[in-house]
Formats: sequence, C-alpha cells, structure tokens
Amino acid sequence: MTGSGEVQKKLRGILYSVENGLCVLSLILLTLLPIAEAAARIFFNTGIRGSSLFMIHLLLWVGMLSGMAATRNEEHLAIALVQYFSGEGIKRRLRAFTNLLSAFVVTIIAWTAPAFIRIGLSGRMIGFIPDRFFALIIPLGYGVIACRFARRTGFSGWKRIFPFLAILLGTLASFPSIAKFIWEFDLPLWAYEIADFFYLGAWYLKVPVVIFLFIAALTGTPLFVIMGGLVLILLQAAGSQVDTVATDIYSALTNDNIIAIPLFTLVGFFLSESKAGIRLVETFRSLFSWLSGGMIIATVIICAFFTSFTGASGVTILALGGILYTVLSEHAPYPERFSIGLLTSVGSIGLLFPPSLPLILVGAMAQINIFHIFLGGLIPGFIMVAAAIIFGIVASVRIKIPVESFQLSRALRALKGSALEIILPFFLIICYFTGILSLVEIGAVAVIYIFIVEVVVHRDIPFARIPAVFLKAVPIIGGVLAILALSQSLSFYIVDTDMPVMLADWMQETVRSKFLFLLLLNLSLLVVGCLMDIFSAILIVFPLIIPLGLAYGLDPVHLGIIFITNLEVGFLTPPVGLNLFLSCYRFKRSFVDICRYVFPFLLIQLVVVILVTYVPFFSTFLLRF
Repeated sequence: MTGSGEVQKKLRGILYSVENGLCVLSLILLTLLPIAEAAARIFFNTGIRGSSLFMIHLLLWVGMLSGMAATRNEEHLAIALVQYFSGEGIKRRLRAFTNLLSAFVVTIIAWTAPAFIRIGLSGRMIGFIPDRFFALIIPLGYGVIACRFARRTGFSGWKRIFPFLAILLGTLASFPSIAKFIWEFDLPLWAYEIADFFYLGAWYLKVPVVIFLFIAALTGTPLFVIMGGLVLILLQAAGSQVDTVATDIYSALTNDNIIAIPLFTLVGFFLSESKAGIRLVETFRSLFSWLSGGMIIATVIICAFFTSFTGASGVTILALGGILYTVLSEHAPYPERFSIGLLTSVGSIGLLFPPSLPLILVGAMAQINIFHIFLGGLIPGFIMVAAAIIFGIVASVRIKIPVESFQLSRALRALKGSALEIILPFFLIICYFTGILSLVEIGAVAVIYIFIVEVVVHRDIPFARIPAVFLKAVPIIGGVLAILALSQSLSFYIVDTDMPVMLADWMQETVRSKFLFLLLLNLSLLVVGCLMDIFSAILIVFPLIIPLGLAYGLDPVHLGIIFITNLEVGFLTPPVGLNLFLSCYRFKRSFVDICRYVFPFLLIQLVVVILVTYVPFFSTFLLRF
C-alpha cells in the first residue's frame, strides 16, 4: 500500500511538472509573440502572418492550464463566508459539499466540449496546427478540474464513493451533450425522448436549483462553478443546446482583448517578488521626508504604483505592508493605529490608473475603448490619491511628526536605484496613448522590461526562481479567466432573455430620480465590494449594471469609473471587506482593531465616491480631448 502511494505521488508530481511547464511555456510565448509582431510592424512595415490567431489560441491554453493550477492550489475566487462559522467540523463538511458540487457541475461543463469541437469548429489551421487540437484543452482541462474537486473532498473508507458518484451523476446529466457528440443532429428516437426528459426536468427544477446555487455560493463554492451551474440549468430549462457553453468558453478565451490580463499580472508579480518596493520606499522617503507628511505622500504614491500593475489590492498590502509599516512607525514615527489604517486604506488606491486590470476588464465588458476608460480613471484616481495625502498631511501636522533634512546626494542615489521602475508606467502610457503599441504589445513589453530590470540589472530574482514567479501568478490568472470564460455564457443568456432591459424598465418606473438611482447604486456596489473580489464583481455584476446606467443617461465611461471606485471602497467596508482581513493577516491585529483604525480613512474615501458619482465631469473631461 505504501509502495502504491509512493507511485501515485510520483505520478502526480510528474503531472504537475508537465502542467507547470506547459503553462510557463504558453505564458512565455504569449509574451514573445506580441513583441515580435510589434518589431515586424515598426521596422519592416509588416506583421507576422497568423500570429494573432496563434496568440489567442495560446491564451485559451493559458486560461485552461492556469484554471487547473488554481484548482490544485485551492485558489479559485469565491465568496467564502464559511470563514465565519465556528468549529472545524462544520467547515470540513462545507468544504466537502462545495467540492462535490463543483465536481458535478464541472463534469457537465467538460462534456459540453466534445460536441462543440466536432460540430462547431471547422478544422482551420493555426499555423500548422488545426484549431480542434487547441480546443481539446477545454474538455481535458475541465475534466482534470472536476477530478481534482472530487479528490479534495477528503473522504476516506466507504465515503470515497461520493466523489465517484458526483463525477458519474455529472456524466449522466450530460446525456444531451454526449448524444449530440455521437449522433450530431440525427439522434435516434429513444435518445430524443431521453434528452426531452432532461429538458423537462430542468424546466421544473430551475427555480429550486437557482436558489440552491446562490446558497452554495455563500458556503464557498468557487464562483465559476456557480456561474456554470446557473447557465447549464437555465439553458436546459429554456430548451437550448447546452453545448453552447463550450462555444462561449472558446469564444471568451480566444478574445484578443483579454491577452493583456495575464501579461500585466506577470508584471505585478515580478515587481512584488523583487526588491522594487524597498527601492521605491527609499526613493520617495529621500524626496519627501523633509516635508511634513512627506512619508504619507511616499506611501500613497508607492501603493498606487503597485496596485495599478497588480490590479488587486491584496498583493500591495501583503508585499509592501511590512516595509511601509516599519518606515511609518519606526522612522517617522506615526501611531500604530494611523499607520495600519493608512496602509489598509491605500492598498487599493491605484485601481483607477492605467494599466489597471479592472479598467481593462470594465472596458471589455462594456465594449468601451480601453483608451477612453484609461482617460476616464485619471482624474478620479488623482482625487483619491490627493484626498489620502491631504488627510495624511493634516494628521502629520497635528501629531507633530518630525521631518528629516533633505540630502541631495541621498536622493540622487535612491533615484538612481529605482529609476528603471519609476519610468515604467510613464513609458507604457506614452506608448499606448500615442498609438505606437497596442495594449497587448504594451503588456508584453512591460513583462520583458520588468524581467530585464529585476532579473538582469538588479538581480533581485535569481534565474532559478523565475519559474516560481510565473507559477505564483498562474492561480490568479486562472481564477480570473475561469470566471471570465463562464461569465460570457451567462451574460449571453441574460441578454437573450432581455433581463437587463426589463430590469432597466422596472427601475425607471420605480425610481424616477437619477440621483436616487445613483445613491442606490452606490449602496449596492459597496455591498458587492464587501462580498466579492473586484474581478468577480466586474465579470458578474457589471453586465447587469450597464443597461441601467444607459437607461438613466450615464456615460458608459462614467459608469465604469463609478463601479470601480465603489468596489475600491467596498474593500474597506465592514463586516467583510477584503482589505480588512488581509490587514489582520499582515499586521497581526484583531478585526475590530483594524476596523477602528480604518474608519477615518473610509470616511474620506466615501466622500470621494460621492464626488466621482455625482460629478461626471471628473470622469469625462479628458475624453473631450
């Protein structure tokens, strides 16, 4: 038995190594191809034939492989209110339940792909590889994910039959998809009758199943599973072919607009895994510490810089929290409550600055020119930064924080050390706003640039650790793309049912005041920001908000900025704001203490939310130019 266990362990290790290698290789190719395309266009006035098709199919592989890795590492995005339950027994049972449900649903999703690959794809060549070969990663990836969910239930003894039953029941529930794969559109009569039985059953069960899935979401079931379950039951209840789910997954993960997501995620992780944060802290400290509140200015700017690249506030708090806390509390020195409150509140303050991933996602979901959404976020972003800095300066004066003398030699040394990181955002913004490079090409250039800076120039990251940096980014990429893949299918269903239009009509009849609508929108989005991470919220909630905004005459760019700003503040809103928990973890303080420390900063950010919401000028002014 021990020998068998060792063999299984070795086989899993080999499988994981192959997965990791394929994922890293796909990300490397996804980085190098846009660089080669841009070079061929700029220097030879031509592109690389077929490169765009190859890139988007590489993205498909990155999405599925990273989704497999996210499942393996238990890092799929979820609401996870299970953390509030007391008792390990309850938590263990809930985890087993969510894994069984996930295995069942993902098995059905996996079975939707074979029919799509056989019927829906033409077999066109991507270079020398047929598109069907690339698409095989969909059933393979979801099949592996389903098995991993089943394996994670933790059952032993006779209870091991439950994970097997989840997979088996998912396969049986996939009969309409399997039948279409075997017979295409010429099903025998008995197969038609069985398929009709499934469609009829879905019609009667759709309401209780939808309620059940919403409850399951609160217990920690991954959000992509919930979305998959919703779209499967709703499509079958409507008598539609469920293999359209695989079609939508393929369409979502071969969209060239989202290639920038994994690229900028890589940039953020190379920054956070290097000593860039230490160099930036020293630079801004040497530049601003002679001012009253100078370290506040430095802290806010550094956090905004990091968050604009990582796109997620958690990375900023975890990567820079310790460094900045030491500077604020020991070298300044600020009171503990002020330092922790500031660092927690500014952990997400850069989400409105390009090349923020939430901005890119909002632009893609609302079909807004990414250039416009970048411009729309600049002024509100600067207002948020300015509000935090002004509050910090006023507090510094009241606390009577001593200042340091300015030393030009020290400042020049620090600038020399961090100059390569500081010029990166300016270089990227100039390249994008002048049209020299596309957004995808800018993402690829940023990866190559930051790789050279952190690995070759500063040597913060040894060559041996490079794969580890890639693999740290992979679960985040997988979590976002897994939701993105199924959110498109759910969005298409919602649009086909005219639900957004009906919701907009109902809102207009019920709430006639635009200002009241904006107030309700703010309150709703603050709750969403508490319960969900920003990527999930954009992919799931934002499509429902778009028609409402249009019905009330809101500019789409303004609506997108309102959405992100509210979610940014929602991270700080008790009782379940994400940044509050991350701060508890990072600074080893109780949740109640963190809430008290953050409260004054939360009030300041709420004022900014009101300004951004009710004064569209801030979001739309730059669009005039």
